[in-house]
Amino acid sequence: MAAAANNGGEGGDGFDVIVVGAGIMGSCAAYAASTRGGARVLLLERFDLLHHRGSSHGESRTIRATYPQAHYPPMVRLAARLWDDAQRDAGYRVLTPTPHLDMGPRADPALRASIVNGAATEVASDAASDAAAPWPWSGVFRLPEGWTAATSEIGGVMKATKAVAMFQSLAAKNGAVVRDRTEVVGIAKQGDGSIVVKTSSGEEFHGAKCIITVGAWASKLVRSVAGVDLPVQPLHTLICYWRARPGREHELTPESGFPTFASYGDPYIYSTPSMEFPGLIKVAAHGGPPCDPDRRDWLAGAGAGLVEPVARWIDEVMPGHVDTAGGPVIRQPCMYSMTPDEDFIIDFVGGELGKDVVVGAGFSGHGFKMGPAVGRILAEMALDGEARTAAEAGVELRHFRIGRFEDNPEGNLAENKVKN
Repeated sequence: MAAAANNGGEGGDGFDVIVVGAGIMGSCAAYAASTRGGARVLLLERFDLLHHRGSSHGESRTIRATYPQAHYPPMVRLAARLWDDAQRDAGYRVLTPTPHLDMGPRADPALRASIVNGAATEVASDAASDAAAPWPWSGVFRLPEGWTAATSEIGGVMKATKAVAMFQSLAAKNGAVVRDRTEVVGIAKQGDGSIVVKTSSGEEFHGAKCIITVGAWASKLVRSVAGVDLPVQPLHTLICYWRARPGREHELTPESGFPTFASYGDPYIYSTPSMEFPGLIKVAAHGGPPCDPDRRDWLAGAGAGLVEPVARWIDEVMPGHVDTAGGPVIRQPCMYSMTPDEDFIIDFVGGELGKDVVVGAGFSGHGFKMGPAVGRILAEMALDGEARTAAEAGVELRHFRIGRFEDNPEGNLAENKVKN
């Protein structure tokens, strides 16, 4: 996949854009930039390509347009179109469409807002009694009294690692240079206005623009190269796979029409049918304890506190379908990168780097589905100084500015809070 990199030194012309970090956002940004005719693109990854140390690996992710915040559904819809475009270019699929189901207490303000913003259709007003009218998947889910459920048009299961590989391959096919095991330690502006990217091995790469998409390492890198503090807190989370009870295995699969789903309340539960592990279903809780991405304790069971609440939820809402005895059969560590308001950071770094360096960070456990849209936005901001595709799609980027945290450590939290 990787070609020899022109470092832009003596005798070299350098790159139009250098992307630092090859998770889903960086790989999508490199692909988007590579589709610009003749653009010279370099994608750098600190670890091996497709590594498991960050947030872009694993068996599956969900796509949905149901959000309490009205600024996300337009981005999801843009991403859905771009997922289709990329799969068409690749000649294979990484996203399997499924229905999506949201459920929770009928009066929950976040659920109510998600139904409205995501144009979902309520299918169950109350399933507490045996006399409740049948609804899709009423044979699987037993909604507690006072709950409701709603389906929406956009839903699906994405093969996470395969998707990242797809965007890297497409970028390379378009001429991008892809380099792994290349740790970036410096990003600076030179006297001629170009950007020099320095690595821990002493290499230097030169480019006109730079995009930083290093996930849980964003705060460390941006602080070291620009002196800008990004309030991005990495969290250690567990992705849990549970065994379907005998005879129920085929009911909980995409092939049977089983949906991705989310349950509102405390905790927030999310799930995807498994594409990789027959007889298993991924059901996990949002969140986890803070961690340092360079000093994670892989053996101490960090995030184990998320398991018991999920087991209780399964026993209550999916009785007889999933075996919770003994806990999940697979536990996969992952990281969220959380901002205080759980909104993304998509902005120019500013300061001495001005508009020549763009950062995408803090995707807060819900960004993977929007990777192609975020990548397109970052590429356009770097190459053009503005994101025309976002504007055309009705995506309002003001919610993602770094400046929202100036004199306001909570950022958009008050604005995002859904009122009763």
